[in-house]
Amino acid sequence: MRRDVNAIGGSARIHGTSIQAGDVSGGIHVHADPAARLPVPRQLLSVTPLFTDRENDLSALAALHARFPELSTPLIVVSGPPGIGKTALVSRWLRGMAERFPDGQLYADLRGHAEDGPAAPGDVMSQFLRALGVVQVPHALDERAALWRSVTDGLHLSIMLDNVLSAAQARSLLPGGRPGLVVVTSRYRLTGLRADGALYHELGLLEQHAAVEILSRGIGAERVEREDSAVRQVVTLCAGLPLAVCLASARLASRPRQPVRTMVEALEQDRGRLAALAVEGELSVYAALDESYAVLAPEAARLYRCLALLPARELDSRLAAVALGVPLGEAERLLDVLVEANLVEDTGPDAYRFHDLVRLHAEERGRAEESPTAREETSRRVADWHLHTASAAQALLSPIQFTLGRTYVYEPDLPCPFADGSGALAWLETRRADLMATVRTADEKRWDELAWQLVDALWPLFHRLRHYDLWIEAHTIGRRAAHRTGDRRAERQMLNSGAIGLNAAGRTEDAIDWFTQSLRAAREAGDTRDEGQALLGIGAAHREAGRFPEAEVHLRRAISAWETAGYERGVALARIIVGEMALEEAESERPGGAGGSAERAAELFARAHEALVALNDPYDAARALAFSGRVSALRDAYDTAVERLGQALRFFESAGSTHWQARVSEMLGACAREHSLPDAAREHWEHARRLYASQSPSNAQRVGDLLAGLGGASRPVDSAGPREERPTGPSES
Repeated sequence: MRRDVNAIGGSARIHGTSIQAGDVSGGIHVHADPAARLPVPRQLLSVTPLFTDRENDLSALAALHARFPELSTPLIVVSGPPGIGKTALVSRWLRGMAERFPDGQLYADLRGHAEDGPAAPGDVMSQFLRALGVVQVPHALDERAALWRSVTDGLHLSIMLDNVLSAAQARSLLPGGRPGLVVVTSRYRLTGLRADGALYHELGLLEQHAAVEILSRGIGAERVEREDSAVRQVVTLCAGLPLAVCLASARLASRPRQPVRTMVEALEQDRGRLAALAVEGELSVYAALDESYAVLAPEAARLYRCLALLPARELDSRLAAVALGVPLGEAERLLDVLVEANLVEDTGPDAYRFHDLVRLHAEERGRAEESPTAREETSRRVADWHLHTASAAQALLSPIQFTLGRTYVYEPDLPCPFADGSGALAWLETRRADLMATVRTADEKRWDELAWQLVDALWPLFHRLRHYDLWIEAHTIGRRAAHRTGDRRAERQMLNSGAIGLNAAGRTEDAIDWFTQSLRAAREAGDTRDEGQALLGIGAAHREAGRFPEAEVHLRRAISAWETAGYERGVALARIIVGEMALEEAESERPGGAGGSAERAAELFARAHEALVALNDPYDAARALAFSGRVSALRDAYDTAVERLGQALRFFESAGSTHWQARVSEMLGACAREHSLPDAAREHWEHARRLYASQSPSNAQRVGDLLAGLGGASRPVDSAGPREERPTGPSES
C-alpha cells in the first residue's frame, strides 16, 4: 500500500507499508499493529481408520530413530512399492510423537510420480517457511535455502517428505536444526541419501491376519465371519498389498448384498485382476504402478516388460542379459534401476522377483508394447539359456551318461552360474519350477527339439532329487515332442528315462508299458544298447512288483545284450539290481543272513563296484558300495559294513542326493539294530526319517514305524526302502 505524506508541525499515524514521497517535518510516530500469531504447524495427514498391524514396522522406525547421535539431525528413508502403505505408516508413527516436536510437524507431497512432474524443492521450501511464520520469502533459491536453514536451526521439528523421486529432491529440504527429524517416503530406495547419514526401512507386505482385519473394518466382522473362506481368498489374491486390500474392501462395502465369492472370481482372472482392484475416485493399483513405470528409462522399462513375460519366477542378471540380448554388466545396472524403483525385489545375491500384482502390471505393459515377434524372440532366448545351463549342469553331475544332441536358435555365450557339481545341483533345484515352465512353453509353442533336449538335460534333477510328478510330466511332454519330430532315438530316451520315474513312483505297470514300447522300437532300429536299457527297466519293474523270476530273466537278457555291445557300465548296473534281489533273499533267510544269497549278493556288488570305479562313475559306484556294506553286516562284518556305508553316505552328501542319503542312513540303522545297538539305530533312522519327509511321506512313516519298534526283539530289517520307491539306476542308451 502506498501513502504520500506531507506533514508540517503535526503528527500522523500510518498503518501498513509507507513510502516517503516528499519533505516531512515535525513529530511522526509509526505504529505497527501486532500480526496475528500463526499456530504451530501440525500438517501431517490423518491416518486411515483401516490402518492395522505394522507394530513391527513402527518399532523398527523407533529403533532407527534411537540410533542417531545427539548432534545429528535424524534422516530416515521409508521405501517400498506403490500401495504398500508408506504414507500411512509414517503418518501414524510421527503423529504418535507430536509432543516431542513442540515447534511443529511439517508435511509435503513432493509428487514424485505426478503427471505434471515432481514438485520443485524451492516451492516446498517456501511453503514450509510461510508455515513457520516467515512473511517475506526470498525469490532467489540460494537465499531461500539459507533462510530455511537459519529458521530451522534449533527448532524441534519433524518433517515428512512424501513421494520423493530422488535423493537430490529431498536433500535441499533438509533443515538446519539438530533436534529435528526428517522422514522421507519413496517408491525408490534413495541410496544417494546415505551420504547425508540416512538410515533405511523397507516396508514389507501385510500378514494375512492384518489384511483380514482391514476387510473386517471395511465390510463388517459379521460378513467376514460368514464368508471366511472367500475373504481369505480375496486377501491371498491381493498378495499382501495394503492398497489392493483397501480397494477390495471399498468395492465389497459398496455391494453389501453381493457374495464375497464374486470378488474372488473377479480377482482370479489374471488379466482382469488389476482392473478389479479399482474404485471410482481412488488411486488404483494399476494407476499407481503406471506412475512408477512412466519415469523409467527406456531400457529399464523394456527389461521390466520382458522379465514379466518370461516363464520364470526366479530372476537373475544372466537371465536379464539373455532376455534383452545385452552384456551382463548392463543387465546388472538395469536390474539395479528396477530394484531402486521397488518394482522388483532383490531376494539374495543375484536373485530377484516380482510382487504378484507388479508382475501382472508388467505383463500388461509387455503385451501392449512388445510386438509378437519381440516376445517370441525373448522367450526363445531364455529357453535356449535354460537348455544351455541345464546341459552344463548335467555334464558336471552325470559326465559318463549318454546324452542326446543339443541345438540352439540363440546359443548363449554367458558363463554358467556354477562351477562344480554341488552348485549345479543347487541351481537345478532352485530353478526347477522355471525349468519346467520352459518345458511346458516349448511344448505349447511346438519347439519340439528344445522340449525333449531340455527334458534330457534335467535328468540329474529328477534322478537325484526325486520330484516324481515333475519327472513324469516332463517325460510325457518330451516323449510327445520327440515323436512329433520323428526322432526315434530321442523318443526311446524319453521312454526309458520316463519309465524309470514311473517305476520309482510306484506306477510299475505303466513303467513296464513304456519300457516295452522302447524295447520294440530299439529292436526295430537294431540298437542293442537301447535294447539292453529297456530290458533292464522291465526287469527292475518286475523286481519292484516282487516278481523276482520274471525280473531275473529280463536282467540276464540285458546283461547279455550289453556284453554283446561291449557296454560294461550297463552290465554293472544290471548286476546291482540282481544283487539287490539276492540281498532281499539273504535278509529273509535267517537272522544271521550268511547263506548262499548273501554270498551271491556280495559277489555281484563287488563286481559292479569295481567296474563302475574303473569307468569313473562315482555315483553308481557309491550305490554298489552301500549295498556291499549292507551285505557285510549280514555276514557279521559290522565294522566293514559301517565303513562302507559311511563312505557311501559321505559321497551322497557331497553330491546332494537326499534320497540316497536317506536310504544309506536307513541301512546303517538296520545294521545297528541287528547288532544290538539301539541308540545307534535310533540316530540313523531319525536322520533317515527327516530326509525322507521332504520327498516321501510314506517312506518317512515306514521308518517311523521302525523307530517305534526299537524296544522289541532284534530282527533283520529290510532297509532297502519300499518297493514302490526304490531307484532302478540311471537312464542309459
